[in-house]
Amino acid sequence: MSNSLSIATVTATLRTLLFNHLQVDTPDVTVTTLPPDKARARDATHHQLNIFLFQVGHDAALRNTTFPHHVKPGESGHPPLALRLTYLLTPYAPSDDDVESHKLLGKAMNVLHDHPLLGSEELRVAVPGNDLHRQAERVRITSEPLSLEELSKLWTMFQTQYRVSVVYQVSVVLIESTRPRATPLPVLRPVLSVQPDTLPPFPLLEAITPPQQQASARLGDVLVLTGQHLAGNTVGVRFQHPLWTTPVTRPAADVTAARLTTSIPNDAANWPAGTYAVSVIVTDTNGVEHASPTLPLTLAPRILSLTPSPVPRGPDGEVTLTATFSPRVRPDQRVSLLLGGKELPAPERVAAVDNLTFTGRGFTAGDHHVRLRVDGVDSLLIDRSQTPPVFDPTQRVSVT
Repeated sequence: MSNSLSIATVTATLRTLLFNHLQVDTPDVTVTTLPPDKARARDATHHQLNIFLFQVGHDAALRNTTFPHHVKPGESGHPPLALRLTYLLTPYAPSDDDVESHKLLGKAMNVLHDHPLLGSEELRVAVPGNDLHRQAERVRITSEPLSLEELSKLWTMFQTQYRVSVVYQVSVVLIESTRPRATPLPVLRPVLSVQPDTLPPFPLLEAITPPQQQASARLGDVLVLTGQHLAGNTVGVRFQHPLWTTPVTRPAADVTAARLTTSIPNDAANWPAGTYAVSVIVTDTNGVEHASPTLPLTLAPRILSLTPSPVPRGPDGEVTLTATFSPRVRPDQRVSLLLGGKELPAPERVAAVDNLTFTGRGFTAGDHHVRLRVDGVDSLLIDRSQTPPVFDPTQRVSVT
């Protein structure tokens, strides 16, 4: 999901997209984002296309939806602000020549017809600091047909003379809620699940198992991958992370048709915490590469130290503590510290760091379990090497 810059990002992306295509045939064109009554100067002698955002509405389908990868089982999250943006496109030509303005309008409509989706890279560079390009839903452009009566009412509302114009809707824009979510401690007993096996003739990855049956892997771990038809002339394991531009392929070991292992390098600078898409790449004797369907793998951060210890409280139960961790977190990753049952958001940062200071209020004296959450993945709080599982005693601080 994205932040509050998303509306401006969509407008800026549309302006850039239209300008880059219109200037090829019309070098003197400008693309503006002004109210219709102020869009055209009286002495203007150039071609112009004005884009005006005149309506921001809620997306009814996603209005009350929380996304599973943002809210874990047992937690109560808040749905994002799901928006539909409606724009009015109006062309202008020198000397108010209708034929020239119609040419410009036709070209603009053709551009939007050929580009129904706003690309991730287009959105990323539109407005500094926006993260609309990271939302799961694609941003789509669709024509919104209005009757002549509806258009006439629009222009009456703008208090200016009617001009031929078209309406487009851009959706969906998901702005993430800034309210902290409740984060109760996880359940110690596992829950069984069943997954059907279709046994295709191509590589099929069925499960990725971190050491000691942990929920997530960590840097330096050896993973066990199981499935069907995993053997071949050469076999590798491909990892893809949302922050990477290209995937990384790691060598496979102990390969059989149903099982293989691979390792995650202990590289804190280049392997960020978060959710990876993992697939097995099998190359046959003819050099043909076959890729299995991907499975998600979460790479958990590791808390290395917490200071001070114990943690003193202020008059209103305020606490401040610094966590050192691995791997480093990047500026565009979402980070928070879960102290007991409360979530403490991380401060803003401009570079990758391996320690952060968190502040929270309303804490009582006593021992509190600690988790570091990076892009929805928690540090490992449960020690599954014991039976039954127990909370890791090293992931705890004392508040005095």
